[in-house]
Parts: sequence; C-alpha cells; structure tokens
Amino acid sequence: MVTLINKTVDAAVRHPEKQKRPDSPVLRKPDWIRVKAPVSRGFTDTRAIVRSKNLTTVCEEAACPNIGECWSKKHATMMIMGDTCTRACSFCNVKTGKPAALDPDEPKNVADAVFEMGLKHVVITSVDRDDLIDGGGEHFANVVTTIRDRNPATTIEILTPDFLRKEGAAEIVIDAKPDVFNHNLETVPRLYLSIRPGARYYHSLRLLERVKERDPSMFTKSGLMVGLGETREEIMQVMDDMRSAGIDFITIGQYLQPTRKHAAIDRFVTPDEFASYEVLAKAKGFLMVSASPLTRSSHHAGEDFTKLQAARAKL
Repeated sequence: MVTLINKTVDAAVRHPEKQKRPDSPVLRKPDWIRVKAPVSRGFTDTRAIVRSKNLTTVCEEAACPNIGECWSKKHATMMIMGDTCTRACSFCNVKTGKPAALDPDEPKNVADAVFEMGLKHVVITSVDRDDLIDGGGEHFANVVTTIRDRNPATTIEILTPDFLRKEGAAEIVIDAKPDVFNHNLETVPRLYLSIRPGARYYHSLRLLERVKERDPSMFTKSGLMVGLGETREEIMQVMDDMRSAGIDFITIGQYLQPTRKHAAIDRFVTPDEFASYEVLAKAKGFLMVSASPLTRSSHHAGEDFTKLQAARAKL
C-alpha cells in the first residue's frame, strides 16, 4: 500500500497535468482566428514528399492552424526524433510515451525532402528526448550538417527542446552552426507548473543566453503563447528577460486548445492587443517581432529570416 501511494504521489509531481482533471470546454473561435481547410495541389504534393521520406512534421502532430497555407507553398516544419515525446506539457498535442529508437536514416531523409521541396529556408524541430544521454543533441546536429551538405544555399532554423540536465548537448547543436537557434519559453514563469511542468523557465532562458555566448553571430529566437491566463505585465517582464538574454526575435501567438483534455483557453486575445505587443517588443529592442493570433514559430519563417538579416544590417 505504501509503495502504491508513493508511486501515485510521484506521478502527480512529475505529471500534474495528467492527474484527474475534468474536461475543459473548448471555446468557440472568433472570426479572426478561422482558417480555410487545406485543399490545394501544393498541399497534396507536400504531403506526398513527407510520406515518401517517412518524416514527421510538427504541422500535423501539433495540429497547426496554418498547415493549409504553409503546405500549399511546399513549406513544412520537420519534427525529428520521432512522434512521441517524453514530456507531457498540457498545451501540446504531441503524444507522450516511450519513444522509439532514433532513425539513423532520418538526417538524409530530411535533407532529401528539403531538396525536393526546393526550400530556401527550413525549420527543424523535435520532441523532447529525455531518455537519451544527450537529449538528442548529436542527432540534431547531424540533421543540420546533412541538410547543409545536401542544400548548401538553404538557411537552417532549429527549434530545440531545452536539453534539461543534458550537459554539453546544447553546445553540440550550436557548433553545428544553424542560422537561427529557437527555443520557446512558451508562457510566463507563474504558469510553468501547470502548462510546462517538465521544464524550468530560467533554464530555458539561460539556454538561449548560452547560444549568444558561444556564437554571438547566431540569431536567437523565442516564442510565447497568450490566452492561458497570463497578465500584460507578466508578458512585458518576459520580454525584458528575453532581451537581457540577447534574444533577437520574439513570436507571440494565440494558444488554441487541442482537445478537452488539454489546458483550457482563458480568453482569445484580440488583434489590437497583439498589435500593441508588437509595438512594445520593438520598443524593447527586438530585431524582429511577429505577433498575431495565428503566429507560430515557423509561420513565414523564411520571409522573417530575410527581415531579420536586414534589421541586423541596419545596426
């Protein structure tokens, strides 16, 4: 009996969002956040390439609302290291469980897909792999270098996990020389326990700071979801924290509840409020800001990278 109680308590500490929680109602989306269903030829072609290379995309796994627009242009964000995450964040639609072994052919398959899609800029993300000694850092680096070997003109943006308690893992990825190193803080510190319980706010912030320390020329990027119950003052404080860490690019988008089992939406933030966040972020010194209801880390990433380069050139 004692063992059973201890296991239950331990599970509650590790995954508080998995404990008994009533289904939360899914709020009706306002008109400004509705998107068209994907029906274009480009969408079909992109899906065929992804399937033929046995790849996973965050576009599908995270139920991104922009998948129709992006895939119609043959833009897809590859999610490496499988489709199963070792974390259980309450905002995320990616499944949680015991991941499969890494696919040694994945770096080549990703690089080939980038070539076939003709991507000038590619975004690579991943699940958390706390089961691996280096959190998947070496695999991430292999994907970056293989893409670059196959597609030397393509710029590479990575959206990494936090590599929590994986000493040296982040440095392996930084040394692979991606053009943009992105790691999302996701929400304000007060909400981490319920929204991102497996992570630590200041560790994530420090990760991005370390990127700049190791390679000052590398662009850094981070994103926030709003509509989870945060306050305007808390968002402004996170912006200040990001700037203290030297982050160049901030994205701010509306949180959308994937299912009734996920964290509930506190409210839908209006387009005018997003516009005000953009003004504030620019005033705080970010080189690039993307803030809108449908903003996501990889949405319009190629165009935004061009703007990011131009902003730095003006300094």
